[in-house]
Amino acid sequence: MKLNQSAKVFVPGGGHANKIIGQVTHLAISAHQDDIEIMSYAGIEECLGNKGNRFAGVVVTDGSGSPRAGIYADVTDEEMMEIREAEQNAAATIGGYLAMVHLKYPSSAVKDGAFAGVVHDLAEIIQAARPEIIYTHNLADMHDTHVAVALRVIGALRSLRGIYSPKRLYGMEVWRSLDWCGDRVLFDTSGHPNLAAALLGVYDSQICGGKRYDLATMGRRSANATFYESHSVDEVLSGSFGIDMTSLIEGESISGFILKKIDAFRGDVEKRLDKLGG
Repeated sequence: MKLNQSAKVFVPGGGHANKIIGQVTHLAISAHQDDIEIMSYAGIEECLGNKGNRFAGVVVTDGSGSPRAGIYADVTDEEMMEIREAEQNAAATIGGYLAMVHLKYPSSAVKDGAFAGVVHDLAEIIQAARPEIIYTHNLADMHDTHVAVALRVIGALRSLRGIYSPKRLYGMEVWRSLDWCGDRVLFDTSGHPNLAAALLGVYDSQICGGKRYDLATMGRRSANATFYESHSVDEVLSGSFGIDMTSLIEGESISGFILKKIDAFRGDVEKRLDKLGG
């Protein structure tokens, strides 16, 4: 993998990344440190202790723009970058990741559609790893950097058409739930709740810095499980939602893809109101 000069690769189990990256079956590509653990826990759990499946993560941004309070209130951007990288590496160790890649781009570069560096690096990683499943952000996320990362992942995969494509590309929920999406995919996150809590708990700079992502994530997963279906018992105890975005690899309109799902939601609401005399 030929990545930008600032990029770092952490291998929790030791060894050279280029020699082991081809073992990856589940790859999560996120905007920020802790997004992977929020959106891709089902993949982490599926690979845990399973020699046939191996999980790896990619964080695209450098973490310098993180909100901060308490003991982190006076931490500089440079210090915060180091803290967040260390936290992400701790999560990778706890979760048994095969590798953890830090691309360390500023958010401004990721959001710049004319900048080719992010797409290049992601294509390098994806082609080297050749995972079966890729998790990233969904296109209806309310965070600009999250949506930008999803677009760069799609761009990287399109650049690899004819060379490699994953079996599935999933857009996962972080900033904005996907419970509105009629054809959402439910991922079972019920197993190893202690591990799920530990992975989220390592991000002290966020939790003590003013954002309780740990409580919010676990609460959302419980809510997803219960509110997934109104007329049947719960299928799982904990779940996260994603959108299957695999068709976008072949060149389908990106905006058309997600707007069609939003239109379907609108149509569902309208149909129910009409049926009930609204």
